Amino acid sequence: MPPDERRAALIAATLPLVSEYGMKVSTRQIAEAAGVAEGTIFRVFPDKDSLIQAAVRTALDPVEPLAELAAVDRSQPLRERLIEAVGVMQRRLIGVINLLIAIGVHSPPVPKDHEEYRAKLRAPREQILELTADLLRPDQDQFRHPVEEVARLLQLILFSGSHPLITEGQPLAPEKIVALLLDGVRRHHPEQP
Repeated sequence: MPPDERRAALIAATLPLVSEYGMKVSTRQIAEAAGVAEGTIFRVFPDKDSLIQAAVRTALDPVEPLAELAAVDRSQPLRERLIEAVGVMQRRLIGVINLLIAIGVHSPPVPKDHEEYRAKLRAPREQILELTADLLRPDQDQFRHPVEEVARLLQLILFSGSHPLITEGQPLAPEKIVALLLDGVRRHHPEQP
């Protein structure tokens, strides 16, 4: 197996184990999950911590969820396309948060180059907001606010309704998140506009 593929396979095998066992995961468990000899890990990574750090960086990389979000079918009715998009974002968010909690990080890791790191995070966040606004744009005449503000509100509801610590392990379903955004919580009477 070429080195890049071996590295990717080790990272892929490590992520679910770290989510389950945290930093206590053993290199033997990782090797078994990857279907390789334990010594193979050390030919690719200098130590277990380096492998776990690479796995966490991979989990935090927004490329895959951005591609999934961009692939949401814009021809679907508004509610259905938002439910699909929220499902994509929620799976990613819950996975990342659970991973960080498992390794004992209760807030995003902030490296020494704090401002540079924040700038790197800003671009994917802006892309997610932009893609979300694009999903809303065909129906912008239905909103009281600009689509960019509706996209921001959706992100706020999504985060608070999905975070395992805020929801006590019972995240809101994507359908409920979309209903809160589009319908609110009040009953609508026929005489109300």
